[in-house]
Amino acid sequence: MKILEVNNISKEYPDFLLRDITFSVEKGTIMGFIGRNGAGKTTTLKSILNIVHPAGGSIRVFGLDMTENESAIKTRIGYAGGAINYYKKKKISKLLSTTKRFYKNWDDATCDKYLKLFVLDEKKTPSELSEGMKVKLNLAIALSHKAELFILDEPTSGLDPISREELLEIFNYLKTQGVSILFSTHIISDLEKCADD
Repeated sequence: MKILEVNNISKEYPDFLLRDITFSVEKGTIMGFIGRNGAGKTTTLKSILNIVHPAGGSIRVFGLDMTENESAIKTRIGYAGGAINYYKKKKISKLLSTTKRFYKNWDDATCDKYLKLFVLDEKKTPSELSEGMKVKLNLAIALSHKAELFILDEPTSGLDPISREELLEIFNYLKTQGVSILFSTHIISDLEKCADD
């Protein structure tokens, strides 16, 4: 079953052209999205999420058109777009209590589990975290509701080798639970360890 279908999406900027991108992600699989910096990975992922509006093509998630069902679809997606860059001076506990209001399926126990796994202190603020720890916080937030599809932009960027291994193990575990994952990277070894496509 196709969880995500991207058909011929295009986006043009003054100095960049993304053209005719087509692929699909099956339920319970991990798809790596590889390319050099500036190739259009982030633009593609933001187009899928309707953050960037493609000039052409179509995007279906869970069999639904994204533009017509954006709110319902986004409650079923976990997204992490690199390091957190909002409310840098707010305590992590406050960020979590605010964020969970947007997800009816938010699970405090799951959130606590990933905060412990990633050794994140809720009393700290994002500005007090290293770049790698900011990525882990963003992932903990994305993992804390019962998402069926994870869209992750360079999730292993800035992580040390041990943390990267832990994250790839989590990806493989989520796959066994029927979760689908699309993640962009330029680290080929990460793809070799967990990606189906």
